[in-house]
Amino acid sequence: MHSYLPVLIFFLVALAIAFILAIAPFFTGRIRFYKDKMLTYECGFDPFGGNESKFDVRFYLVSVLFILFDLEIAFIFPWSLLISDMCTFSFFSMISFLCVLTLGFVYEWRKGALDW
Repeated sequence: MHSYLPVLIFFLVALAIAFILAIAPFFTGRIRFYKDKMLTYECGFDPFGGNESKFDVRFYLVSVLFILFDLEIAFIFPWSLLISDMCTFSFFSMISFLCVLTLGFVYEWRKGALDW
């Protein structure tokens, strides 16, 4: 149990820092509301349209594409390093994971997210 003590201390320090950084602006900052500050921001231009305007679906498709490739790298890299020590079940579970990722990629392709 002593070997986990540094991990517990690290976790508690990280939690304390996150809590302090989340609470500190309420005590140190002044809140002033005025008209220009409350407007929606659109790349330095005056806002046009309302806040209820709809986004193009391509924004969502690009974010899904990013998540697909991010998950792929996050799981395949450690798996490829340990592939020689794994059993058959581990191999086929990763193959099924890759099949699901491939289905997501094909969905993105058919929706036109890869057409720039």
